[in-house]
Amino acid sequence: MLASIGSSIAAIFHPVFSLFGWLLAFFYSLIPNYGFAIMMLTIVIMAVMTPLTVKSTRGMVAMQKIQPEIKKLQAKYKGPENRQTLNEELMRLYKEENVNPMSSCLPMLVQGPFLFVLYQVIKGLSNTTLIKATLMTPAHYISEPKYIPLTSKLHESIVAAHGQLKVFGFDMAEKPFSHHSSAWAAVPYFVFVFLAVGLQYFQMAQINQRAKKTGQNVPNQQQMIQRLMPIMFAYIYFIIPAAVVLYMIVSNIIRIITQDVMFRLGVSNPGSARERELPARADDQGSSTSSAPARAQNRSKNKKKRKGR
Repeated sequence: MLASIGSSIAAIFHPVFSLFGWLLAFFYSLIPNYGFAIMMLTIVIMAVMTPLTVKSTRGMVAMQKIQPEIKKLQAKYKGPENRQTLNEELMRLYKEENVNPMSSCLPMLVQGPFLFVLYQVIKGLSNTTLIKATLMTPAHYISEPKYIPLTSKLHESIVAAHGQLKVFGFDMAEKPFSHHSSAWAAVPYFVFVFLAVGLQYFQMAQINQRAKKTGQNVPNQQQMIQRLMPIMFAYIYFIIPAAVVLYMIVSNIIRIITQDVMFRLGVSNPGSARERELPARADDQGSSTSSAPARAQNRSKNKKKRKGR
């Protein structure tokens, strides 16, 4: 059953796999280097995703901006009995300020489909088929790359390398825990993983540092997402080919540069949060109603005093 589901998913995404494969073959024809082809493909993908990065960064900055108002609401509606009212007021605040509290994790979530597609394409590039032994030849594997044009230079190079995607001496189709010739041979794969995770943390720190400079607080929910998301992706990096991790490294660098440009140009500056008048609670309204006659009496006394003077 799982195999049939996998086949159905592969059939649905096959045009996308072929598109990515065609782009890789095109860039490889310009400079015959697998790393260069993957980096150029990453640049194309990030160019498409840049509007989302800009929107997400603005959303995170906006969430930091309205933190004082959120704290006021939380202080006013304490306790489990006021939880529903607090949620309603928070949703009203988000709507008034046009803020999406989940915007901070959107880029990470959107990366999922691209990782899946690129993983399948890289897996297809290194595809091999077992040829059974005959009386004349022993059993052996032959390279049969998928998703790329059969007449492309990329196809020719992969077949000649027996399915390997070697860049600077190590196979980009392998993973950190693949079978390597030695412990030293596995080092570049682990370096890729740590570099990808480190860049994700640096990207988050970049936003937090800007918040501190502008005197804004980073929401606890946003801090939790910032801590957990890179750890979750670290696990993924250990089980996917190094070529896909390279994609994440380049995409994180591009995202960091995009955010830096936004901060320098003030594109992400939403301005200061306007002061909101908190809605009165039922007991507040009762106390204000009961004290109304007293306030009127005090005003009358003050008038008489001024007349006497």
